[in-house]
Amino acid sequence: MTVLSVENLQTHFFTRAGVIKAVDGVDFKLDRGEVMGLVGESGSGKSVTGFSILGLVDQPGRVAGGSIRFHGEDLVGKSEEQLRKLRGGKIAMIFQDPMMTLNPVLRIDTQMIEAIKAHENVSKREAWERARDGLGAVGIPSPEERLRAYPHQLSGGMRQRVAIAIAFLNNPDLIVADEPTTALDVTIQAQIIHVAQKMCHERGAAMIWITHDLAVVAGLANRISVMYAGRVVEQGDTDDVIDNPRHPYTVGLLGSVPSANRRGEPLMQIPGMTPNMLNLPTGCAFQARCSRASDACKQAPVPSGEGHLVRCFHPYERVSA
Repeated sequence: MTVLSVENLQTHFFTRAGVIKAVDGVDFKLDRGEVMGLVGESGSGKSVTGFSILGLVDQPGRVAGGSIRFHGEDLVGKSEEQLRKLRGGKIAMIFQDPMMTLNPVLRIDTQMIEAIKAHENVSKREAWERARDGLGAVGIPSPEERLRAYPHQLSGGMRQRVAIAIAFLNNPDLIVADEPTTALDVTIQAQIIHVAQKMCHERGAAMIWITHDLAVVAGLANRISVMYAGRVVEQGDTDDVIDNPRHPYTVGLLGSVPSANRRGEPLMQIPGMTPNMLNLPTGCAFQARCSRASDACKQAPVPSGEGHLVRCFHPYERVSA
C-alpha cells in the first residue's frame, strides 16, 4: 500500500539575488514498512525535500509546484493548522539535532506526555505509561528514571533515542529522519540505525532516511534515491544501486568511501565543486565535474530505465550478475 507519493516536487527560495531551485522535479513513492535512503552531499536538496513533505519550509522558500500525496491526499496547499494535526501524529520527523525536538527546560516525561495528548484524548496516567514503554522500546535502560530527567542530563546518543521514541509515540505511518546519526560516534550510530530499523519493522511505518553517506543506508534502506543539485539522478533497489551504480555522481560517491580505496592510497575524489544553485548550467548540473560529459549533456537528461532509474546521457553499463 502506497503511503507517500511525491510527483514533480519543486521547492524554490525567492531571494533578492534570484530564485534558488533547491528541489526541482523530484519523484518517488514509499510503501508501508519501506525505508528509502535519500542520499546526496550538502546542498543537494535532500533536507529541503524532507521539510517540504512536513510543510516546514519557511520564507523565502515555498513549494512552487508538484504534489505530495499522503494516503492519496495532497498535502500541498493545506493550511498550517491542518498540517499541524498530521505532524507528530500520522507523520513525524527525527532531526539531526535532538534538541530541535526536545525542550531543554522541561523534563522528558512532560514532553512525551504532551506529545501524546496533543493527538489523543487519553488520561495522563495512560500517556505516562506509553511514554515509559516508548523509552524501553528504543533500548533506554531504567526508563522510569529517564522520564524524570532533563535533556541536558542525557548523553547525545540517549537524547537521540528519546527523539526517536517521541517520533514513534503516536504510531505514525511516515517518518522523515534528517541525518539523525551525523553527530554521533560510529558505535552509537549503528545502535540508533538498528533501533529505527526495528521500530519501522515492528510498526509498519514507512521511513525516509536522509544522509550524505551511502554506507549508512546500505544496510538500512530498501531503496535509494541519489540527489544532486535539486534533482534525483539515480533511484533503485539498494543492492542494485550499490552493486551497479550507473550515474557518474553515484560512482563518485561510492568511490569516496574510505573502504573502497586501497590502504595507503589517496582517497578517490569527485573533482570540482557543487554548482551555484543561483546559476545552474544548462542541461545536466553534474557535467562540469563529470569525466563522461559530452555536448549532449548541455541538454537536460530525463530519467530512464526499468526499476533502476538514471538521469544521464552516458550512464555506466550494468554489471551482469
